Amino acid sequence: NNMTSKSSQKLTALFQYNIPQRWSISHLYQAILNQETHLDQIDYLTTLAGYVHWKLSGEKVLGVGEASGMFPIDIQTQSYHRRMLSQFDALVNEKNYPWKIEQILPKVLVAGQSAGCLSVEGAALLDPDGNLQADIPMCPPEGDAGTGMVATNSIKEKTGNISAGTSAFTMIVLEKELSQVYEQLDMVTTPTGKLVAMAHANNCTTDINAWVKLFGESLKAFGTEVSTEKLYETLFMKALEGDADCGGLLSYGFYSGEHGVGLSEGCPLFIHPTNADFNLANFIRVHLYSAFGAMKLGMDILMQQEKINIDSILGHGGIFKTKNVAQKILASALNTPIATMETAGEGGAWGIALLANFLEKYPSGQSLEQYLDDCIFRNVDISMVEPDENISDGYATFMRNYKKGIAVVQAAITTGKNL
Repeated sequence: NNMTSKSSQKLTALFQYNIPQRWSISHLYQAILNQETHLDQIDYLTTLAGYVHWKLSGEKVLGVGEASGMFPIDIQTQSYHRRMLSQFDALVNEKNYPWKIEQILPKVLVAGQSAGCLSVEGAALLDPDGNLQADIPMCPPEGDAGTGMVATNSIKEKTGNISAGTSAFTMIVLEKELSQVYEQLDMVTTPTGKLVAMAHANNCTTDINAWVKLFGESLKAFGTEVSTEKLYETLFMKALEGDADCGGLLSYGFYSGEHGVGLSEGCPLFIHPTNADFNLANFIRVHLYSAFGAMKLGMDILMQQEKINIDSILGHGGIFKTKNVAQKILASALNTPIATMETAGEGGAWGIALLANFLEKYPSGQSLEQYLDDCIFRNVDISMVEPDENISDGYATFMRNYKKGIAVVQAAITTGKNL
């Protein structure tokens, strides 16, 4: 997802629409620029969600939210943007490929529409013993972004959700188009086709997980067994005892490149200057701060430059399982209340289950918004955490240092190549 910069830049300029490096069309055009030999043999281009759905049902379809990460979507037609389809075909016309771009993309469906049924072949893939029956209805496939919006009931305008796991992204459902194109913001859609601004970071909790694993190994070496869940809970709670600015420590959990800060490759890094207050609480706290650092830069554009209105942001993903730690830090970082639900740690698996269940409601005319409000989330307990002014000030200090230290990470990457 960080090797298509040339393609991404060319397509963004052509379409006048931000085309991130990880989008399918960026990868396809990069392959064209690379003159890869398989291009005239392409029959079908899809995502992992679309591929699994095709293998299980035989249907070449995608939910509109997932499709919006392949090629730009026209919000009015809820399908691929026709002008941009034509522009892409004209761009590669001289290659004389036996396909047009629309011919190899999946058909776009909105939530509730039928996406086929489990085929006999698909049932056999899931259950070789033959107990699982075919013909089970299937909903349009969606990826982490779309299922996360559903899992947090964040599909109405002025709502949003933050998914935090190995990667992190904020999805804010917009009332209108943004004033200009921003490289740091992806324009995608909800599973019902509403416009969404997405601030995405490739890296989030991987470095935290690595350090927690190391602490567990250390305890085991001393003959002490502590469950993984207890390790996370204890260390996260300890982080709240740290200084608001993490005592001057810095960390960068870049296991892969991070386009939002200009890094094409990753190099995890922990920095403690000689004048920093290096202790356990600050150490864990700075890794929690850093997990949201790259995503925060994109959110600053939405909130400070575009002045968007947000009624609520809900968080989900494993980092929120320890109550009121990551939630409090994130609320303070964004200066916006952050809510979590009982299902905060369930993530996308819960979201796609709800989309599948919605299939039987759609023919009656019930909207996905009504279904989620009335049938699913009516009695769900919501935990709301307000920003803490002290933490907000400390996070602002951290971010100033964080941005300055990106050059150190780049130097480490460059040096690492020469070792």
